[in-house]
Amino acid sequence: MNQNIKPIRANASRKYEITRADLPLHCPMSGMTLWDSHPRVFLPIEDTGVAVCPYCGAEYKLKDE
Repeated sequence: MNQNIKPIRANASRKYEITRADLPLHCPMSGMTLWDSHPRVFLPIEDTGVAVCPYCGAEYKLKDE
């Protein structure tokens, strides 16, 4: 990880918009701190455009590009 980029606190937000560049989707996402989060889980979002994390309830929406 780049030392100049401050990590995002995991599970700090309940809704996230992602792009195809973020796929495959997993929660917590890259760039989030891991020490205060749940185990990484991969979420299927490609078919429906939405996904909900079973651990923290975070909602993900795939943005149209």
